[in-house]
Amino acid sequence: MNDEGRSRGRGRRTPDSEPRDGAADTKPQRKPDDPAAQARDVVYRLLASRARSRLELRQALLRKDIDEEIADAVLQKFVDAGLVDDASFAEEWVNQRQRSQGLGRKALGFELRRKGIDEHLVESALSNVDSDAEAERARELVQRKLRGMGSVEHTAKMRRLVGMLARKGYSEGLAYRIVKEEIENAGDPAADSDLDLP
Repeated sequence: MNDEGRSRGRGRRTPDSEPRDGAADTKPQRKPDDPAAQARDVVYRLLASRARSRLELRQALLRKDIDEEIADAVLQKFVDAGLVDDASFAEEWVNQRQRSQGLGRKALGFELRRKGIDEHLVESALSNVDSDAEAERARELVQRKLRGMGSVEHTAKMRRLVGMLARKGYSEGLAYRIVKEEIENAGDPAADSDLDLP
């Protein structure tokens, strides 16, 4: 073979270019994946980004085609180790979502139920929501939204702001009271008009 032929073949591996001294045979053969190990890896990866409910993790494992029995057994080990705990997940979820999204009790309860949290744990987590803090968070949301509604008619303001709070899971009574107070505080001349109705 001439030099040109040798240089063209450099860097390319062919079956004939493998060492013939048996070195290739000493490479460890890859075992078929252990489904339980695969399930553990999935759970660890998901828990690394944020806490999750047992149902969320189970659904993720089933989407990865992990057998139900293996998924349940692996998850039970995580529960036994305290790494998956629906009660602490529910409390953390409520605190985080109330702070970051300004959600009220109703919306928080809906989210927790959708994540498979048992009703008694939902009620326990929601009982930790401070009523004053919930009202204050609703007030902040209304104040922020109200700043950009200067030219909007009074009734439309009321409807939009109460609707916004309702979508965020605040009770109708609380939403109406907070919106009414904040519109009055903003000096809307039509704010007292509903008090003058016969």
